[in-house]
Amino acid sequence: MPRFPTIVPVVAVALMDGEGAVLMQQRPAHKHHGGLWEFPGGKVEAGERLEEALIREIGEELGIALAHDALVPFSFASASDQPHVVMLYTCLRWQGEPQALDAQAIAWFPPERLAGLAMPPLDVPLAAALHKAAKRAN
Repeated sequence: MPRFPTIVPVVAVALMDGEGAVLMQQRPAHKHHGGLWEFPGGKVEAGERLEEALIREIGEELGIALAHDALVPFSFASASDQPHVVMLYTCLRWQGEPQALDAQAIAWFPPERLAGLAMPPLDVPLAAALHKAAKRAN
């Protein structure tokens, strides 16, 4: 019988303000990849749909409410040496003011500055894809 790899689905969001800046959060120092900047989000729990998990995670991490219809699938990233697959959505509207509830800090960055941030490995190609998309849009 073939063995299938165990894949850990992770959802993340690129919240984008009216000027195209992207909200990033800095991981707590005591966690894996501590101090690195990442797209907010987290693991999908058993039985959860991707968008439901993202709405839950963003509520827990940033204290804001996302509408299901405001989430637009954008890209994904994986690596052969990691079980995680990160699925990135974009979102242009939400309710509330983002707060760093589960991070050292949050900050808004223009897409061209994302490449200069220290990030977990799977966030790097997602940031590059956002930058490329922003360049095409301008």
